[in-house]
Amino acid sequence: MIEIFAETGSTNADIAARLRAAESIAEGYWLVARRQTAGRGRQGRTWFDGAGNFMGSTAVAIRAGDPPPASLSFVAALAVADAAAEALPVPSQLKLKWPNDVMLDGGKLSGILLEMVGHHVVVGIGVNLKRAPELSDRKTSAISEHGPAPELEWFADILARNFENRVRDWRERGLGSILADFLASSIHAPGSPVKVHDTDGTVLEGTFAGLEETDGALRLRLADGSERVIRAGDIS
Repeated sequence: MIEIFAETGSTNADIAARLRAAESIAEGYWLVARRQTAGRGRQGRTWFDGAGNFMGSTAVAIRAGDPPPASLSFVAALAVADAAAEALPVPSQLKLKWPNDVMLDGGKLSGILLEMVGHHVVVGIGVNLKRAPELSDRKTSAISEHGPAPELEWFADILARNFENRVRDWRERGLGSILADFLASSIHAPGSPVKVHDTDGTVLEGTFAGLEETDGALRLRLADGSERVIRAGDIS
């Protein structure tokens, strides 16, 4: 079920509030807003509120035996890439960048934010369908720059279907399969240079050494041959 509202503060905050109030939210339910006034991205960033873009959230109930909840960020990134591929004339322009960036022709296409609320993970997704923000520190992209922008309702349906399929794979095939799919479409090749901007402001440089099979953390090989495991941060 997809509910579309004209405006709200944050779809993530709305779903989180419902869960904290003990409201039952079935998997497959999406809350989508045509406009957000208080959208947030990773590491406390403000999320761009572009008219005509997709901004929505859903909730995943964590069951016994599920992979780590944080690994749903890879699920979300793959689902966004799957949905965007259906809207683009040249899907090969889509690439993935750790931890959950979907890139279109080298520009950031989407934002993904996960929040744990009790035994649920609230997954918030923003996708640039018609407009991309102008950012000083990175290139951005919108589907409209590469073909007709999909209508919000159509894209919401396609994303919900792909997300459901990827969550099923995450549970039934395991995290290893999800990470393999992520790496198959990623910009990261073994031994490629990576610069990590850690959450505390530290910058580390090295080469890409893969992802941890247990949770998808980045393995960074340093110049001295040692490895660092990075679980949060931005890379360039």
